[in-house]
Amino acid sequence: MEVIYEDNHIIVVNKAPGEIVQGDKTGDEPLVEILKRWIKEKYAKPGNVFCGVVHRLDRPVGGLVVFAKTSKALERMNRLFRDGEVHKTYWAITRGIPKEPAAELRHWLRPVEKNNKSYLSDEPREGAKEARLRYRQIASTERYRLLEVELLTGRKHQIRAQLASIGCPVKGDLKYGDKRSNPDGSISLMARHIEFVHPVSGKKISLTAPVPEDNLWKALEADALGSAPAEIKEDEVKDVRKED
Repeated sequence: MEVIYEDNHIIVVNKAPGEIVQGDKTGDEPLVEILKRWIKEKYAKPGNVFCGVVHRLDRPVGGLVVFAKTSKALERMNRLFRDGEVHKTYWAITRGIPKEPAAELRHWLRPVEKNNKSYLSDEPREGAKEARLRYRQIASTERYRLLEVELLTGRKHQIRAQLASIGCPVKGDLKYGDKRSNPDGSISLMARHIEFVHPVSGKKISLTAPVPEDNLWKALEADALGSAPAEIKEDEVKDVRKED
């Protein structure tokens, strides 16, 4: 667990792929409980420690997650998310090439709990909610593209499903059409940047997560930021072929 920002009211961590934010049916220890223990030990707090879950990321996704250290901060952060005043930017490595280098995608998305998957339609349907995002291509290698994604709505598996719908499944995301998994079980999607007004102090918070320690991620980041990319050979990018 890597703490990116902390004050008396909120704490922002860089979640590793594979961690769960909140408890689920797997019974695995969630990040919120790890964080409570970390706070308790760091500050030698007696009794129970408050740590509120503000939002979540899918288990195979890494990046920035905000937690509240007070009930007041939790209530106010929930309101900021609900009112669309938290701006999140994601980075996604895709194997496909988008037809348009930048575009806004709009669908109606319906989650199905039975197989933990979300389905898209171009028209409104019963049980579906509008899903909108903007993307732009910011870097590339011979086989992969790095897309920067701005979420305009927050739906389950939204980025994964919408990018797959334009022929650009996230690298390693077998659930939404990629043909190979990443060796560590992650998918190449991360919550890269977040901006909001602090719920108590009123100051602007702007945070960026580091990309994973991975040759492909590092090369694409360097390309996106305009620095000299590290030399990378496509056959050195490890992934595992899976049959449908």
